[in-house]
Amino acid sequence: MKFLKFLFVGVFFGIILVKSEAVSWYRIFEMFKFQSFHMYGIIGSAVFLGILLLSIFKKFKVKSIEGNTINLPPKERSFIRYILGGTIFGLGWALAGACPGPMYILLGTGVSSMLLVIAAATLGTFVYGLLKNRLPH
Repeated sequence: MKFLKFLFVGVFFGIILVKSEAVSWYRIFEMFKFQSFHMYGIIGSAVFLGILLLSIFKKFKVKSIEGNTINLPPKERSFIRYILGGTIFGLGWALAGACPGPMYILLGTGVSSMLLVIAAATLGTFVYGLLKNRLPH
């Protein structure tokens, strides 16, 4: 029962993404071909909102639901690994037609081919876990 709130937030998020067409393969395809601003507007709004909320959290020392101060450690400055990781993520997104969150939403809307995509993403995560200690970080 304590995880029910997360289920409701997830369902609400899924409805928002479906209604905004953010999980539409055609919208994603348009984005990667630079034919439409729709997805860039959604992603840009999310980035702006994230920056704004993080700034508010830092300035006012906002606490979590448990009462702990939200602390954000600084990220390591590394250009190559972010470019490489972003490229791999983007290629997977372009090939699958969905990033990790919408994969489950698309499965929920009846796109059964997402089962294969979810299985491949899970396998990729598992392989990364096996190779993590051997990779340069």
